[in-house]
Amino acid sequence: MTEQQTTSVADAGDYLKAFACTAVMLQTVLSWAITTPAGRSIQVELAGVYLAVKFTAPAFICGILFTTIRTTDVTQPTYGQYLRQQWSALGVPTVWWSLAYLLLQPQLQQHHSYTSLGQFGWQLINGNAAPHLWYNTMMLQIILLMPLWWAIRRQITTRRRFWWTAGLSGAWMLGWVVSYHQLITPAARVGRWYWLDRVFWGFALYAVLGMLLWLAWSHIRQWRWTWVPLLVGALATLVWQVHDLLATGRPIALARSSYYAPATVFYGLCVIGLLASLAAWQQRQRARGLVVIHWLATYAYRAYLANVFWLALIWRFGGQALTAVHPVGGILVSYLLTWVWSFATAYGIHRIWQWTKGTVAK
Repeated sequence: MTEQQTTSVADAGDYLKAFACTAVMLQTVLSWAITTPAGRSIQVELAGVYLAVKFTAPAFICGILFTTIRTTDVTQPTYGQYLRQQWSALGVPTVWWSLAYLLLQPQLQQHHSYTSLGQFGWQLINGNAAPHLWYNTMMLQIILLMPLWWAIRRQITTRRRFWWTAGLSGAWMLGWVVSYHQLITPAARVGRWYWLDRVFWGFALYAVLGMLLWLAWSHIRQWRWTWVPLLVGALATLVWQVHDLLATGRPIALARSSYYAPATVFYGLCVIGLLASLAAWQQRQRARGLVVIHWLATYAYRAYLANVFWLALIWRFGGQALTAVHPVGGILVSYLLTWVWSFATAYGIHRIWQWTKGTVAK
């Protein structure tokens, strides 16, 4: 069985998307838990776990590009066809969930709240409707730029061009990270320049990496022990991240961590490598979990959109109170309920929509 022969089992992109979605739901839980008195008593431990799951945006982008290039490498759709498909899969859920946050949970807005119809419309599209929707603003740019990624893919016709592409992408990311930390990192500028967390070029490396992973996948699938140095690298860069965050002082503010921090960039690359190694191993074993991962990846984006909506309700009706008494238990319960309800909502809405379309067609 090969990836080209079936669409019902997971590819490496599915592993990246499924694990990224599962991990990102924990980030919001931890960021809320650490603000409670009980959470502050274990703030170092919570910060360590938070940084351990701070690979989600790079992994999701890498996964999207891996799967997209894999499925369009032989028969590439027109840009219009691609946009129509993505509008249905990503655009429509984004609009509806953004409206749900703005109308039903306006207290979750970031940076400022709307007071007029124009500001409402701006909040709808700028990613400030809820704490996690900044990512949509950035990721949708990656989607809209698919002709660029296809154009780069067409140029990679030799091994030499493969490595040139990898090297230039790495150099671009290095230049961006250095520039960001020279110009933006000082605390007085981070809040005012938050839009730089949402621009596509800060995450372009991971888009190119997803493409390169697919192009090299026939070789990567045969690797056996690459996970060992990747695991060592992940642990070392995680310690590096924790050290840098603790150096900012107490109480710990998780918002001070950045996807553009050098330690976080290297950590994200190591985790992407580990997840790709896991996918390759499970494909070689023809594991039963391939079908499960593919299912999770199919609904990952829609579950991600829903997760803060459900967490806010869980937090209000018992999650915060439980965390105040038993911080670890409260975090686990809030997280597990959020995960289950988010995926159940994503799947349920999909099934209802399919039934509605079928009924109308009849």
